[in-house]
Amino acid sequence: MVSFLEPAQAERHSPLEDIQGLIVGTLLMALCVQFLLAGGLITGQIAGLSLVLSYASGLSFAAVFFVLNLPFYVIAFLRMGRLFTVKTFVAVGLMSTWTYLLPNFMHFDALHPAAGAILAGVTSGAGLIVLFRHGATLGGVGIVAVWLQDTKGIKAGWVQLGFDLSVFTLAVSLFDISVVVYSLLGAAITNMMVATNHRRDRYIAH
Repeated sequence: MVSFLEPAQAERHSPLEDIQGLIVGTLLMALCVQFLLAGGLITGQIAGLSLVLSYASGLSFAAVFFVLNLPFYVIAFLRMGRLFTVKTFVAVGLMSTWTYLLPNFMHFDALHPAAGAILAGVTSGAGLIVLFRHGATLGGVGIVAVWLQDTKGIKAGWVQLGFDLSVFTLAVSLFDISVVVYSLLGAAITNMMVATNHRRDRYIAH
């Protein structure tokens, strides 16, 4: 008898399904960026660490972000495979494109930081879950988080949240405490969503 609680047979995503997944996931992440900017907030992960280090060192954000991501792409290729790495490159490119285009079509006259944090957290969480389930990330710590969950059973969301806590601890010396607190709220929502919903025992990620 076939149970309605579990799939009768696991199926992999088709290339077309992966394409739509990458588009939807990166659009949600780009929308998250708009909420963060409108609320005057910062982010976690490698992007957040790059921002903190660029403020502290005087180096450009782009340069720091590029250098910090390099070892993670090596890990992706060696541990997760070529397809995962290619999808991640495509996802990063798509998100960069959407982030550049969205401000031309939408803007916020006013957005309270708390609302910005919650909306950013929810859209980011949903976007990452979609990307993870289609075998991609946005680089950085997300690569290690997915690898640890797939191989060691450590929740990707908790790995990311642990890293974010370190980033926001460093950010306290550079940003107003209220900005850090609201930003941490958004990061906590994101990573709790990922930890709760991205489970290989419920879904075949790639």
